[in-house]
Amino acid sequence: MPRRPQPLRIATDTGGTFTDCVWIEASGRLRMLKVFSTPADPSQAIVEALRKIDHQGAFVLLHGTTVGTNTLLERKGARTVLVTTAGFEDAIELGRQARPRLYDFFFDRVEPLVSADLRFGIEERTASDGEILTIPTPADLKSLASRVRAKQPESIAISLLFSFANPKNESAVAEALNPLGVPLSISHQILPEFREYERTSTVVINAYLQPVMQRYLENLERRAESLPLERPVKYRVERRFSVAKSSPKSTGALAPEVLQRAHPRIFVMQSSGGITALTAAAREPVRTVLSGPAGGVVGAAASARASGFERIIAFDMGGTSTDVSLVEGVITTASQAEVAGLPIGVPMLDIHTVGAGGGSLARFDAAGVLRVGPESAGADPGPICYGRGTLPTVTDANLLLGRLQPHSFLGGDFTLDLDRTRRVTAEWLKKERLKRQRSPLTLERFAAGVVRVVNATMEKAIRVVSIERGRDSRDFALVAFGGAGGLHGCALAEALSIPHVIVPALPGALSAFGILVSDVVKDYSRTVLWRAAGKLPHARLAHEFAALKKQSAEDYREEAWQGPARYHASVDIRYRGQGYELNLPFTRNLLKEFEQEHHRRYGYAHAALDVELVTLRLRALVKSPPLKAATAHVGTAAPGRPGRAKLGSPFTPKAPVLFDGKKLSTAIYSREALTPGKKYQGPAIITEYSATTVIPPGKAFHLDAASNLIVTIR
Repeated sequence: MPRRPQPLRIATDTGGTFTDCVWIEASGRLRMLKVFSTPADPSQAIVEALRKIDHQGAFVLLHGTTVGTNTLLERKGARTVLVTTAGFEDAIELGRQARPRLYDFFFDRVEPLVSADLRFGIEERTASDGEILTIPTPADLKSLASRVRAKQPESIAISLLFSFANPKNESAVAEALNPLGVPLSISHQILPEFREYERTSTVVINAYLQPVMQRYLENLERRAESLPLERPVKYRVERRFSVAKSSPKSTGALAPEVLQRAHPRIFVMQSSGGITALTAAAREPVRTVLSGPAGGVVGAAASARASGFERIIAFDMGGTSTDVSLVEGVITTASQAEVAGLPIGVPMLDIHTVGAGGGSLARFDAAGVLRVGPESAGADPGPICYGRGTLPTVTDANLLLGRLQPHSFLGGDFTLDLDRTRRVTAEWLKKERLKRQRSPLTLERFAAGVVRVVNATMEKAIRVVSIERGRDSRDFALVAFGGAGGLHGCALAEALSIPHVIVPALPGALSAFGILVSDVVKDYSRTVLWRAAGKLPHARLAHEFAALKKQSAEDYREEAWQGPARYHASVDIRYRGQGYELNLPFTRNLLKEFEQEHHRRYGYAHAALDVELVTLRLRALVKSPPLKAATAHVGTAAPGRPGRAKLGSPFTPKAPVLFDGKKLSTAIYSREALTPGKKYQGPAIITEYSATTVIPPGKAFHLDAASNLIVTIR
C-alpha cells in the first residue's frame, strides 16, 4: 500500500507591518510570501496568505503570534480574578519594591493586571517543606466560589503559598471553582517554582491572556478549515531545499493519525524556541508572548551554522521593534524575564527588545532634540512612502537617502512613493521649524539624523546582550535580518567592531523560517531547595528527573506527537544564602562546574561554602523533520522594472546614495543575480523580495554556498 504524502508544512509569523509565510513544496523549493498585517484581526492576513498558497489538500500551520504580547501591551485581556492565600492578596502589587527609575520622582509604576477588588484570599497554609498546616474548610470554599461568581470573571488565576511543594490545597480550591465554567490557571501546573511574586505574576498573566488567545486560535482554526483544498500558485522561489527521508517513527513530526486528517492542524511557536500544540498554547498562552522573536533566533542560529558561524548576535529589525539575542553555539533560555513591565517565570529565549523599527516615528522633543521611536506607524497607516502615513519614519529616511530603491520593494510588487515622501516630509519639517523657530533642515540631513539616532538605540541594545555581559563583540558575527536589518547591520557592526555581518537567505521572513525548522519543545521544572555539602544527592536527583520525564512522555502521547524525545536536564544552583542562581547543565561534575562558572561570571568562588540546588529543569524536545539546503540558489522570475536590474542580468545600474554626508554612485544588485563565491566591493545596495541590504564603501561581500550574504567589516 503506497504511503500517503505528508501535508504541506506552512510557517507564518505575524508582525507589526507584514505577515510572513514560508513553506517547502514537494519539489524541495523553499517558498516565501509577505502580505500586509491586519492588526484588528491577525488571522485575516494569515488566511489571505493561505489563499495564495497551493496547498492542494490538508496542511500543517506553524504559527508565530503577537496576540499575547499585544494584549499585554494594550491591556486588553480578560477580566481576571486572583485567588491566593489569605494575607497575600497584594503580593502582585507590592512586587519586589524595586524602582526601575530610581531618581525619577514622576515615574508611574506598572499597575497589576488584577485590581484589588478582584483579589480574594482563602484561609489555608502550606509550609515551605510541603507540610499542610491549614486545610480550607468546605464552608470557606463555598463562600469563595460565591464571592468569585459575583464578580463575573472571564478567567481565574489560583496561586497559593508554597503550592509547588504540595499542591493539595490548591487542587481543592480549583475543584471548588471549576463549576463556575471559566478557565482556571493553576500555579502548580503552570510554574511549580518558588518566589511568590514571580510565580503569581506568571499565573495571572496566563489567566489574563487565556480567553483572548483561545478565541483567537479558535477563530484562526475555523477560518483555515473553511479554505477550499486547492489554490492557484502565487508565490516566489527563494532557495531550494531537500527534505531528508526518514521512517514514520523517526520523523519527529505528528503521528500518522493526526497528519492524515482532512482539515488543517495548527501549532504555535513558544517563547522558549519550540513549537507546541494549539490546545497547549490556548491553555498556557503565557509561554507564547515572545513567539515571533523566538523564531527569529532559531532561524538566525540555523542560517549562521550553515555558513560555519557558531557564535552570533541575532539582530532582528522589523517594522515596530528590534530584537537582539546572543547565541554561543547553543541557544539558551532564561527562566525569568519581563514583558510590558511584568515579570514572567516560564522559560523564554534571552531576547532584548527596543522600540526601534522601520516604522518608528521621528519627532523633535520640547528641547528641539531629534527622537526616533518607540512610537511606530505600524501597518496602519504605515510610513509615508506606503501611501497613507503622514509622519516620517525610519523607512522614509532610508528612502530619502537612496538606500531603499522605490521600484525594488517586495521584489517590485509594491512601489514606494518617493515623491510623496519628499513632499510630506518637507511640509512636516517646515511646520516643526516654524513651531520651534529653528533653522531650516534639508531632507537629506534630517534623514541622515534619523538613521544615526535609531542606530544609536540599536547599538545600545546590542551592547546590553554582549559587552555588558562580559562578551567581546569582536568574537561574534552579526546576523542581520528582518525587513530592515540589512539596511542598518553593517553600520552597527562597524560601530561595535564586529568582524562579519551575515544577511541570511529570506532575511525578511527569517522568523517564519525559524518557526518552520523549530523542534517540538516542552519545558518542566520543580523547585527543591536541597543543600549539597560537597556531594550531589544523585538518587534524589534521578528520582525527580525521572518524574519530569514521565510527565513529558504523557504530554507528548496526549498530543499525538511521534518520534523519540531528547532530554536536556539542568539545575538552578547557588551558594547557600545567595538571592539568585546560575543555571547549568546537569552533570556528575555539577558542583565543580558551578564554581568555575561563578568565578567566570563574577570573578570569585567560595569552595568552602555550602551549595544549594534550587530548581530542577527538564527540556524535552522532538526533532522536526530535517532540511538540507542545496547549494544552488533559485532566482525569482520577476519581470524587469524601471531602474531595476533584470534578475540574472549582468547589467548593474547605479544610483546616488548618501554615505556619511556624501552622495556616492552606488551599484544596485539583485541578490538573485549575485554569483556564489564571487567577491564584490561596496558601496552597494542589494535588493531582494523580503529586504534590502546596504553595503558601505570599502566593505567586501560575497554569497556563500549556503546562500547567505557575508559582509566583511574588518
